[in-house]
Amino acid sequence: MSAPRVPPIEPGTRAELAALEARIRASRGSLLKIYRVLLNSPPLADGWEAFFTAVRQKTSIPARLRELAILRIAVLNGARYEFAAHLPHARAAGLAEETIAALGAGREPPGLDALDRLVLELADTMTRAIEVPDDLYAALAAHFSPREIVELVATIAAYNMVSRFLVALRIEPDGDAQ
Repeated sequence: MSAPRVPPIEPGTRAELAALEARIRASRGSLLKIYRVLLNSPPLADGWEAFFTAVRQKTSIPARLRELAILRIAVLNGARYEFAAHLPHARAAGLAEETIAALGAGREPPGLDALDRLVLELADTMTRAIEVPDDLYAALAAHFSPREIVELVATIAAYNMVSRFLVALRIEPDGDAQ
């Protein structure tokens, strides 16, 4: 396992970051490695925390669907840190262990319903092809309100950004991601 390309900031070593570190800890419960790397740019760390708090905690998307999409994105993009970091959230949201294991192995999970498969199709399409075809959008519109579509698409887009950030900077799980 290689070290991150940008060194993580050690908590408590820079007085000018104390308030930001405290806000992130208060929101996240700890200062995970991704945030310690982001602290190299305090404005980005601050904005990232605020944005991802909105994405994960303030949308109307059911947690189970959100975590299903996030785990799929992590696997598609090779972001092991993201997958590990979201395991507790996925379990808390009610994803079955066999679903998590199948996603982690890059296989289609057993026992998914039509809505689960639709969310995975959207995650796959947005991650691999980027553009969402009209027929997929029509299927989404049959199940989700405009607000929910915006929030689901934003969640998938946001976690593609997360995984690409993690992979580009070689941020790997090391225990703090769990």
